[in-house]
Amino acid sequence: MFVLPLSQSPVTARRYVGRIRARCEKIGDAPYGGVSRDDLAPGLRMVPFEHSAVVLYLMDESDVVITNIFYGRRNYAALFSSAS
Repeated sequence: MFVLPLSQSPVTARRYVGRIRARCEKIGDAPYGGVSRDDLAPGLRMVPFEHSAVVLYLMDESDVVITNIFYGRRNYAALFSSAS
């Protein structure tokens, strides 16, 4: 589950979520451009988001499937393994 940090401003929170969505949509432009994370799962790839999160995804035929978004400097490798 992806939990955003609490914001005192709904406008700021909506903008942040909008930027994350835009980043996820751009993955489709170069789906194999992300860093391979086959060590976590076969075919898994990762892209950073604004130095504050990472997006993990898989390719499903011609579609990009976002599997996880981890916020902050979390140990996403350990979190992904426990979430899978």
